[in-house]
Amino acid sequence: MRRSADYKPPIWSFEDIQSLKTDYLEESFRRRINKLKEDVMVILEEKEMDKVPLQQLELIDTLQRLGLSYHFENEINRILEKVYTNNQGYSYGFERESLYMAALEFGILRQHGYRVPQEIFNSFLNESGNFKASLNKDCKGMLYLYEASFLSLEGESTLDAARTFARKYLSEYVKLNEGKNPYLSKLVEHALEFPLRWGMPRMEARWFIEVYQRSPDMNPLLLDLAKLDFNKVQAMHQEDLKHASMWWKRTGLGQNLGFIRDRLMENFLWTTGVLFQPQYGYFRRMAAQVVALVTTIDDVYDVYGTLDELELFTDAIERWDINATEQLPNYMKLCFFALHNSMNQIASDIFQEQGINIVPYSKKAWLDLCKTYLIEAKWYNQGYTPSLQEYIDNAVVSISAPLVLLHAYILSSNHITTEVLQYLEKELPNIIRCSSMVFRLADDLGTSSDEKRRGDVSKSIQCYMHETGVSEEDARKYMQDLIDKTWKKMNKDEFESSLLPQNLIEAAINSARMAQFMYKYGDGHSSQDDVMRHRILSLLINPIPLPRP
Repeated sequence: MRRSADYKPPIWSFEDIQSLKTDYLEESFRRRINKLKEDVMVILEEKEMDKVPLQQLELIDTLQRLGLSYHFENEINRILEKVYTNNQGYSYGFERESLYMAALEFGILRQHGYRVPQEIFNSFLNESGNFKASLNKDCKGMLYLYEASFLSLEGESTLDAARTFARKYLSEYVKLNEGKNPYLSKLVEHALEFPLRWGMPRMEARWFIEVYQRSPDMNPLLLDLAKLDFNKVQAMHQEDLKHASMWWKRTGLGQNLGFIRDRLMENFLWTTGVLFQPQYGYFRRMAAQVVALVTTIDDVYDVYGTLDELELFTDAIERWDINATEQLPNYMKLCFFALHNSMNQIASDIFQEQGINIVPYSKKAWLDLCKTYLIEAKWYNQGYTPSLQEYIDNAVVSISAPLVLLHAYILSSNHITTEVLQYLEKELPNIIRCSSMVFRLADDLGTSSDEKRRGDVSKSIQCYMHETGVSEEDARKYMQDLIDKTWKKMNKDEFESSLLPQNLIEAAINSARMAQFMYKYGDGHSSQDDVMRHRILSLLINPIPLPRP
């Protein structure tokens, strides 16, 4: 008896995707964007000479939230270096009069790798070490204190207290404000649902562009540039999506394997969440193939394959040889050929461009993934429920983040080194392990109920319930607390991952964000519900309306 997850057909057809058309890549829009960028550059240069750091930091914050900061990285870094240096590297004295200024300063500098200590908030504590009750007069300060708390490291008790204190106040503010300050209320409501540190960058930009229009301090120049730039980047993503869609059709996997999740659109969306910037087009086109193959092979192991077939398939992956498929059933041959051909094409591209043979590293990553899938298949067949630790040790690989992030490095780097490849092959770096943990636990929180109903292997929630005897509600709370703790480790690892290139660190952070984005309200990767449909329309299909020039 073969199982079926009863996945529905895709709602986004090949014809729908190929018919996407936009004007935002035309020369006229490129000239408008470049002119606006020059104007913003002038503002940044003026702010750089300004003696008031608050105005500098507010501009940087707005550029980041509008999704524009990637255009002005050098200018932003110069301003932040000056702010940090003017405070003597925060080596002594942390008195701040404004909670808003302190929280904004702390948050932006930490985001950019500056080790600002939590003691910057000491002047807002009373003699008992608690935050002063009088701070509730500064809603904006409380909002930014709450956002700053998500950049905390392990052991930073002041920031732990800050989150609890600010969340309680902000929740009350939303209830009592009654439309008195609609712009600030929107920011507060959104932060309570999606703190910035955990948000998917493109979704956050799209949301903030809409809200920023109602800001009393709205700068029309920044707003115009944000809208045009979002639409231009979306148009580039559409071209990448069409390329991935053509590949997916050629594989025949969606047409011939009725048991898999045919979710090319959702697979591609992951890539825009990991690295959205225009220069990473090759990454998005090829990483969409990687994610689609992961989804397909996961369904082979998790839903359809018999244990004997899965052992043969794992052996074929280990041999990485077309001749190794002779004993495989036809559906597995189709999967193997698609994987083998796609990965070899990537390897050929990389070798032509950089002279590096990535086949051994890619092959090992796929084999490691399939071995963890096989372990889970054996657990299911044996009716075995592992301990939570045993489950996690396997799941940080079976969630596929290590494989996807290896390929993110390969596909987005102009200078791949054997040193980094060998490091990734030898061990799982802490930041990638933490990213995988958040990914796995967010996935389990969003999907375990559906998977339990169809009789899948136990996930983290069920493992913890079986091991400790607690209720499902308590197990879910424990997993959410574990996500919080893992983010603190990841925040620290972002400071300390000196052996890893910046694009890989960014991809690891964004992978965790993307997982929480996809699974916050259920199985956003598989279900095709209204929430995910609306998000896909916002991010990949519908441009932001612009006024007539």
